[in-house]
Amino acid sequence: MRLEQLQSFLCVAETGSFQQAAHKCGVTQSTISRQVQGLEAELGLPLFHRTAQAKLTVGGERFWPYARKICQTWDSAKEELASLLAGKQPELCVAAIHSICASYLPPVLQKFCYAYPEVQLRVTSLGSDRALKVLRDGLVDVAIVMNNRSFTATGELIVQSLYWEPIEVLMAATHPLASYTQVPWSELVLYPQVVFKDGYGMQRWVLEKFNQTQAQLKAVLELNTLDGFRGVVRQGELVALLPRSALIESQTDSTLAIRPIGVAEVNPTNTKKPNDLSPSACDRAWSREVVMVATSDRMQIPPIEYFWKLVQEFIPPTCDPVLEKVGKITAESPS
Repeated sequence: MRLEQLQSFLCVAETGSFQQAAHKCGVTQSTISRQVQGLEAELGLPLFHRTAQAKLTVGGERFWPYARKICQTWDSAKEELASLLAGKQPELCVAAIHSICASYLPPVLQKFCYAYPEVQLRVTSLGSDRALKVLRDGLVDVAIVMNNRSFTATGELIVQSLYWEPIEVLMAATHPLASYTQVPWSELVLYPQVVFKDGYGMQRWVLEKFNQTQAQLKAVLELNTLDGFRGVVRQGELVALLPRSALIESQTDSTLAIRPIGVAEVNPTNTKKPNDLSPSACDRAWSREVVMVATSDRMQIPPIEYFWKLVQEFIPPTCDPVLEKVGKITAESPS
C-alpha cells in the first residue's frame, strides 16, 4: 500500500468521479484508476461502484475513515518537520559543566533568547560524563563538557574543541601549601582532597593522575557545586584540584589561595633535568580540554546551529597562551 494510492482513493471519494479526481491531482485518469485498482487488489474487495458516478461500496465506506486518518497523520508529520527545519521548535535543551554555566554561558544564553524568543531554552548543569550520556540518550540537544574520548570518539557525534585550561590547586589562604609559588606534587599528595562526585570528568581526571604517579588519593569528601568546594576548602585543611575556569570567583577571595601544580616534577615520561624543562613540555597532561558536542542530525536545525555558533563566538578559545599552542598541536595530530 502506497500513500499515493490512498490519496487517489480519497480524491475519487470526494469528487465522485475518476476524471475529476485526475484533474484535481494533476495526473491522467488512467493513473488514478491504476492506483485505486492496486489498492483494491491489495485489500481484496472493490472500493467503488463504477457507474455514472463513482460511489463507495460497503468496503469503501469502512475503509474511508482509515485512509483519511493515515493521510492526515502524514500531512501533520510533514508540517511538523517543516516547522523544525524552519527553526520553530518548542525548546532547546543544553547540558553543561558547572564552570561553563557560571562563567562563559550567560551572554550566549541572553543573545540566543533575543534571536529565538519563541524557543524555550533549558540549561542543566551536569557532570561531563552524565551530560554526554543524556546527550546520547536524546534528552538534550547540546552538551558542553570536559572531553572524554571514550564517549566522544564515535561517528554520530560532532565534537568542537573550545579551549584548553590548566588544573590548579585551591586551598585556604592559611594552608601550608600556600607558601609555594608552584605546589610540588610530592607535597600535594600528602593532604586530604575534596573531589567531584562520580559522573564528573574532574573526578576521573584526578584519579588518573594519582594512578599515573602511583600516589594514594586521600579523597575524604565528594561535592558537586563550586560554592561547596570554596566553603569546605576555606576551613583550612582540605585542598581541591580544579580547572582554572572554576576558580574565577575564588581569585578575588582573600580567604582562599590558588596555586599551579609543579608540572615539571610530576611528568613521568620526561628525562630532562628540571631546569631544562619548558612549561609547554608538561602542560597538556596537566590540563583539560573543554568541548561542545551534538549529534550530526541536530546540527541541521537552525536554533541549534545558531546556539553552536554563539558558543564558539563568546567562549574564549583558550585560558592560557601556552595551552593554546599545545591545543593547536593536538588538533593537527592524529587522535
